[in-house]
Amino acid sequence: MDIKLTVNNKETIFDGGISLLENLDNMGIDIPSLCYHKDLGSQDVCGICVIDIDGELVKSCSTKPKEGMVIRTYTDDIEARRKDILEKLMENHSNDCLTCEKAKGDCQLQDACYEYGVENRNSKPVTMYEIDRSSEGMVRDMNKCIKCEKCVAVCKDIQGIGVYDVEVVDGEKEIVLVGGKNLSETKCISCGQCVKVCPVGALVENNTVSELSRELKKREKHFIVQMAPAIKHTIGEEFFIAPGQDVTSMMVGALKKLGFSKVFSTDYSADVTIMEEGTELIQRLTKGKGKTPMFTSCCPGWVNYVEKNHPEFLGNLSSCKSPQQIFGALAKSYYAEESKVPKEDIVVVSIMPCTAKKGEAQRIEMEDHDRVRDVDVVITTREFAKLVKMNNINFAALPNGQEYDSFMGKGSSAGRLFGTSGGVMEAALRTVATILSEEKVGVLEFEEIRGFKNVKETTVEIGENKLKLAVVNGIGSAHSVMEGIKSGRLYYDFVEVMACHGGCISGGGAPIPDNLDVRRQRMEGMHGFDKTSTLRRSHDNPEIKRLYENYLEDPCGHKSHHLLHTTYSDKS
Repeated sequence: MDIKLTVNNKETIFDGGISLLENLDNMGIDIPSLCYHKDLGSQDVCGICVIDIDGELVKSCSTKPKEGMVIRTYTDDIEARRKDILEKLMENHSNDCLTCEKAKGDCQLQDACYEYGVENRNSKPVTMYEIDRSSEGMVRDMNKCIKCEKCVAVCKDIQGIGVYDVEVVDGEKEIVLVGGKNLSETKCISCGQCVKVCPVGALVENNTVSELSRELKKREKHFIVQMAPAIKHTIGEEFFIAPGQDVTSMMVGALKKLGFSKVFSTDYSADVTIMEEGTELIQRLTKGKGKTPMFTSCCPGWVNYVEKNHPEFLGNLSSCKSPQQIFGALAKSYYAEESKVPKEDIVVVSIMPCTAKKGEAQRIEMEDHDRVRDVDVVITTREFAKLVKMNNINFAALPNGQEYDSFMGKGSSAGRLFGTSGGVMEAALRTVATILSEEKVGVLEFEEIRGFKNVKETTVEIGENKLKLAVVNGIGSAHSVMEGIKSGRLYYDFVEVMACHGGCISGGGAPIPDNLDVRRQRMEGMHGFDKTSTLRRSHDNPEIKRLYENYLEDPCGHKSHHLLHTTYSDKS
């Protein structure tokens, strides 16, 4: 419903169904807020979004427009109220802004304080709470918490996990953990969605970028790097490039400037995943080798969820390692043998959109018999941006035409699609359909499993086979699907699950801000890349053919099973 009112002495029309804050944002008027997020709405907590309505200061986030309102968005009283709120927040806020993970423009509190001239006069860091470093992927520092409740909302309402809650202790509101004293004791799956919405440094990824920068400069080891499919269509946002734009060439150029010996792509190992996982699916369906439905296993947040909440489905998870770990395993074996570099001297670095990937790399199952890890260092998209900026590389000015190193650098667009919801399923179908139909199936795009619907279903007929498929978009929808399978109400042959809504393009380590509009652009960029690619099926990749011909022999064969497959455990 259209509402006529006046904003800053100009008559305008507002949408009566949304808040004043959202309407003002649509007008291009920036109103500061610490507890509002475009996907979550407002938690109606911080109060910094006040505006003047007919001479009274009210919160714009929780007020709907009314006919005839006279609104002013900037007055001396508004400025004084906002400044007062910020000063009270800073009274007990830590003063370690120089070393805080969100110091480079990601801290909304710092931005607001800068705008309103509020200083932190604490002489030393506030240490009322012990910093929680129990999670491999994340750090929780309640000394910096401003109690905006966004972490509570995203974990409970979007992800369906409910690790955080609000309690009143001695008359003061506190954000507390449910089910444990630290994150590692809770049902947390390290998806990192709380990290993305936290407006301050209370929740951040576990930083490894500073140490990596120092080690790269020493040039003592053979550093090779892989970058996940989603990164190519998101990292540009950190350098004022539109979401979805493919900036692969710039990334390659930046990584070579940083001193990496080889720059490779996880698109390549995603193609290997399809060869292994696709073959495993066929064996389960046609030979009864394993439980059905088979679940994908490339998302570590999803694997963590199954281990902690539904261990009865561990046997349904594909035994195939994730593309990150497959790359690492091949780097320490296939690449090491070919390059004549001892595996102990190779440092595999992953650039991932995901905080849970840090924990995945630390799993005991991801070591070989010599206790050599598949992957040594994992940094997020945001950490990679910091690495580039720390080393004064002008990312946007890097030239086009720079390509991955050969041998483990070529990937199909099917492998690229791993970065988006439905992409793993689509990539698998392109290869599985080809094998089961003896090259007769020409379909490459499966529109039914694309997009942002929470649960996407389709049935695909391949020769004499009819496959019932599901794609779960976000961990918040996983529980109902699993309960439906357990009860017999739902039946599928193959199920893809990604913990983050939209897939890896919205991972816990993705650029900030991140909302549905941004994710749509990222997804469109990935699908656009696939549409114009000349290599759209994993099994057609010449580097993959060479890998199997010269090293692995057969998908799901003895050698590949030893290197590229894993096990899971009950952590409930």
